[in-house]
Amino acid sequence: MKQRGGRVASWSVAAALVAAAASPVAAQIGGKATRPQVETPKGPVRQVILKKCSSCHGIDDYAYNALDRAGWNAFIDAKHKGLEVSISDADRALVLDWVTAKFGPDSKPFPRAYVPQEVTIFFDDDEAQGLIKRACTTCHSLDRVNEARFSPDRWRVVTVDMRERGAKLSDEELERLVEWLGRVKGTNPNQ
Repeated sequence: MKQRGGRVASWSVAAALVAAAASPVAAQIGGKATRPQVETPKGPVRQVILKKCSSCHGIDDYAYNALDRAGWNAFIDAKHKGLEVSISDADRALVLDWVTAKFGPDSKPFPRAYVPQEVTIFFDDDEAQGLIKRACTTCHSLDRVNEARFSPDRWRVVTVDMRERGAKLSDEELERLVEWLGRVKGTNPNQ
């Protein structure tokens, strides 16, 4: 009897593993959409952000907005309302200068609604290179793609941004390309 219970438990674990492997990654991690990845700036504003901002929250959410200086000032006030947050006028001015320059009204905010599709058919090298030539070379050379090394999540952010700027990619093409770029042009050094 003890052995039968062990088999049932083993089968239950195996079934759970198969179900997890078969479900999309987004479903396994709570269905969260891809997030932008904002690089911490250089210079004096970096110290202010590290000391005053990123000790409580990340800076990636800034990329969802495209505001002028007054809009950013109001946004910062609204996000910190009721909190005991102190920042000098000089430090606040540095942060406002940076967010306005990087995420100002002329920038394109990261789309909140984009949720990656599950990839079930994968590109081979020729298909991926053909799509890159078609979608990417209207704005820049292939060297820009071929020399880059990013994680799949970073490739998705870059590719969504390029599509927002005019690259002609369907959702399926975008996700297949992201998978290929992450596999072939991932974070391993260029060979």
